[in-house]
Amino acid sequence: MTSSSKKASTIGLVEVPALGLYDEEGHNWTALYRKNTLLSKQVLMADLQAGGFDAQLVNLKDGDCREPFGEVTWKGMNLTKAYVGGRIFDLDPEAYDAWGVTVNYTQERQVTCMTIAHLASKGKPVVVGGSDAIAEPQHYLKAGATAIVIDKSGAANWPIFDYVLGKTPRENLTGVILADGRYHPTRTKAMSPDEWALPSVEVARQCLGQEYSEEPFVEELVPIGSVYPDIGCDRKCDFCQTPTYTSGYRRMTPETTLKWIARQKEAGAKCTVMGSDQFLGRVLFPNGREEVLQITKGAREMGMPLLWPNGLELRKATLGRGRNYDSTDLTPDEELIEALWGWDGKVGGFLGYIPAERPVFGRESYAKLLPWQQHCEMMRAIVRVGLPVIIYGFIIGFPDDNHDSLLRLEEAILELHQQLREINPDLEFQVASYSISPIPGTPQGETIRKSGLLRFDDPSIVGGLWTPCCDTHQLSYEEISEWQFRLAQIGKAESKLINYHGGLTKLAVAS
Repeated sequence: MTSSSKKASTIGLVEVPALGLYDEEGHNWTALYRKNTLLSKQVLMADLQAGGFDAQLVNLKDGDCREPFGEVTWKGMNLTKAYVGGRIFDLDPEAYDAWGVTVNYTQERQVTCMTIAHLASKGKPVVVGGSDAIAEPQHYLKAGATAIVIDKSGAANWPIFDYVLGKTPRENLTGVILADGRYHPTRTKAMSPDEWALPSVEVARQCLGQEYSEEPFVEELVPIGSVYPDIGCDRKCDFCQTPTYTSGYRRMTPETTLKWIARQKEAGAKCTVMGSDQFLGRVLFPNGREEVLQITKGAREMGMPLLWPNGLELRKATLGRGRNYDSTDLTPDEELIEALWGWDGKVGGFLGYIPAERPVFGRESYAKLLPWQQHCEMMRAIVRVGLPVIIYGFIIGFPDDNHDSLLRLEEAILELHQQLREINPDLEFQVASYSISPIPGTPQGETIRKSGLLRFDDPSIVGGLWTPCCDTHQLSYEEISEWQFRLAQIGKAESKLINYHGGLTKLAVAS
């Protein structure tokens, strides 16, 4: 169904600039991702165009402006906050009939609020969505947002833009908070990714990523496309916002997923990021395992390598499919592992983020994790099928962390890394040792704030993966930071990747 208006209303969909935190030596302490695929913008732009709106991308991550806007003291350093990309105030607030802005991360909150205030300054409506806006909408309403979209599934998009543009909404408002305080709850049944409009070639092309363009090791895989084959998760991990979206777990069919992957190739992508919340959640459903095999086989047949930065839960790649019973069979599912992570030098799985979280001590916080012995067995199976790049991620800074527990963690990962390199001496293995953070709207976030261990409340620090904001019972946040960089050195000496974490120059120069 499309709008009945003869002239399509214009909507500027804004990708806000990246946030940098610069120390006195000029080193940046944030990932400063500026060239990533525009995953959610591709979905949103295609959906709004299918709804009869003239939706256009306004990418403020594209540009070389570095504009300071504040300061914060952290670890005894005076860090300058600066946004990097296109200049916010060069935008004409009246260039479009309405604006759409997405903010998923707390660290982007201040930059986003600056952008909203500017866009709203001439009276044009600004609709805001994304995880941080859902969790703490008051910041964005105060900045001038007309409406906050709290439905992640896409069901709210057409009626809310009808409404703010002064048209009769084609459906009742759902999943939004209005500036006057009115709240319209999400509808009972969320929209499925299978219902999302397939983007045009031009939309897909505008949303391609260039994040590895400076990496000689992977430059042949740039530009990078993106597909979001599912939303939601069957788990309810206390650190994650996904269970708060109320969408349940919904997935694209293999047929739809392969259409999206093919569209990325038409747009010029040489590989595709699978930006899933929980791709292997489908194995819990009848024929779900076969869906995984069908999707990965189809991508291989069209010559499209896949990157998995999220969504592949190791426990679900076992014969027990991730179920949490004492009797669950945790044997690796070799066929599934080959389908997901197998690499023949041209197609298959090229990069995998492995959500190890805390594989040794502290794993009781994450019921989805494998016991350490089975975890290592799974890792060896993944490397044997050829996956060339592993980003090994875990979180440190739990209240009970101390030097001894982190030393044992380091020893365990060093041993595992050595075992994996014996299987594949050319393996790219980078450690992502993220710091715990009170993510808004999560049980863990609430617990951290009540613990008395939180040292910062500035969103630029609290929302950062590389700027610890909490002490533990035995360690200061400064010591947690030192441990982050120490653990990040595992595998770095042998790596040909310059810096997986983008603009985090402090990590790149750490020794």
